[in-house]
Amino acid sequence: GYGDGTFGPEAPVTRQQMAAILYRYAAYKAYDVSAKGDLSAFTDGSQTAAWAEAAVEWAVGAKLLAGKGNGTLDPTGTATRAQVAQLLMNFCEQIAK
Repeated sequence: GYGDGTFGPEAPVTRQQMAAILYRYAAYKAYDVSAKGDLSAFTDGSQTAAWAEAAVEWAVGAKLLAGKGNGTLDPTGTATRAQVAQLLMNFCEQIAK
């Protein structure tokens, strides 16, 4: 949900929200969430919201989430179906073995 108490099930999901969802799930399942990527390696890494920073660092460090080209991460951008599928596949293959 959102900080204002709403949930938004029909709202598009951002790349940082995807990372946060999987990060929290991985922690709940007691998977290793110690990986930590360097968001400063991306020109827009600093645009990651404070509430999502640990999750995005983990997703980048665990090689679940990659940049979009030209040195960008696009943490606040809407995730495409292909990006969601890739992230889930990476999670299944690398984390939830």
